[in-house]
Amino acid sequence: MDTHYRDTRKIDPTKGAKLGDGTDNTGDRIEIGPTALAYQEWEVAGLVLPDLAAMRHYRWERLTRHIVDRGYGGLLMFDPLNIRYATDSTNMQLWNTHNPFRAVLLCADGYMVIWDYKNSPFLSKFNSLVREQRSGADLFYFDRGDKVDVQADVFANEVRVLLQEHSPGNTRLAVDKIMLHGLRALEAQGFQIMEGEEVTEKARAVKGSDEILAMRCAHHACETAVAAMEDFARANVGDGQTTEDDIWAVLHAENIRRGGEWIETRLLASGPRTNPWFQECGPRITQRNEIISFDTDLIGSYGICIDISRSWWIGDRAPRPDMVYAMQHAHEHIMTNMEMLKPGVTIPELSANTHRLDDKFQAQKYGCLMHGVGLCDEWPLVAYPDRAVAGAYDYPLEPGMVLCVEACVGEVGGDFSIKLEDQVLITETGYENLTTYPFDAALMGR
Repeated sequence: MDTHYRDTRKIDPTKGAKLGDGTDNTGDRIEIGPTALAYQEWEVAGLVLPDLAAMRHYRWERLTRHIVDRGYGGLLMFDPLNIRYATDSTNMQLWNTHNPFRAVLLCADGYMVIWDYKNSPFLSKFNSLVREQRSGADLFYFDRGDKVDVQADVFANEVRVLLQEHSPGNTRLAVDKIMLHGLRALEAQGFQIMEGEEVTEKARAVKGSDEILAMRCAHHACETAVAAMEDFARANVGDGQTTEDDIWAVLHAENIRRGGEWIETRLLASGPRTNPWFQECGPRITQRNEIISFDTDLIGSYGICIDISRSWWIGDRAPRPDMVYAMQHAHEHIMTNMEMLKPGVTIPELSANTHRLDDKFQAQKYGCLMHGVGLCDEWPLVAYPDRAVAGAYDYPLEPGMVLCVEACVGEVGGDFSIKLEDQVLITETGYENLTTYPFDAALMGR
């Protein structure tokens, strides 16, 4: 029986066979992608959609160039985020982080092979840059038991044969993360194992034009979800039953509704649980006239990470003067540090010239000044001066990098912490703050 386009289930019935990002306008498409809600909101906002085919080609070309520039025969990736970057395909991402069953080999000539779950080779076939689908990279004990070494030998031999064909004579193989038996098997095949994370982190650090468009869309979706969470919190905090978990669940739901994927942490806390920072959300019933602080750590639309933080005051009384001061100080910290961002400035210069937090906030300051972001938190990390390691990050910023600028302000033994973070694009001439979400007016003293 013939299947007509008019009879297929569409993501957006008002559009044609293709959506603005080049994907098929069908609700049955394989790859994870934005929902009709997200597309509608982006259209209203006037956002330009990325060309996903061009974005995939940019990532593939960039990884291949980094392999060739280092004189490697290939790059073998097990990290699910590196696989997403190389292929734009996903498969049970969180489960895969602790049960590594997927692998991708990108050869120096650009030939790319994926090893996937044996029943799901179809998940990457939408991307023509993936030339082969195989299975058998699952080298973890639960799946292979006492014979994991046997499968590791089979897998390593496949890698050897592929590289003999596509990079003959070159035994320098970069690997990002691999199980113990896999490493031993590759070395037994004669490979010289190189640092694969250095390759992938450097490649991912500079975003192409379509990646930036995708990030703008993901950022809009994230901020819309945060607004829904704030609306819920302001309407329900103090009712005697709304918990931190209830508030955080709104962000999860709104993220999924727009085709987002997961949230990497549970960093939302209320009242005294905000200090010390890094207590994750739980069953505490939220109270009025307290601070709620959070960090999104959100993997959103197109698999892009949006990592922003805010602190809210919810109540009918004014926040205390020390809370207002801490908020203003945190705001000054990230805005002053943001002004340093431009192409050519080095990471050690950012550390050395940072805005200095008051002494009383030093002990509990955040773990870094800034960090890269793309598909997740990424290279580079910008350390505070007292935590900087000489030679670890001696690199300049480049256009296309995206950095999250952080502040955590709270005293040891205090009953609150302020957490602020914006996501910032490095441009040809300086920077652009991608984050537009407002700062809480009461805490800002307005």
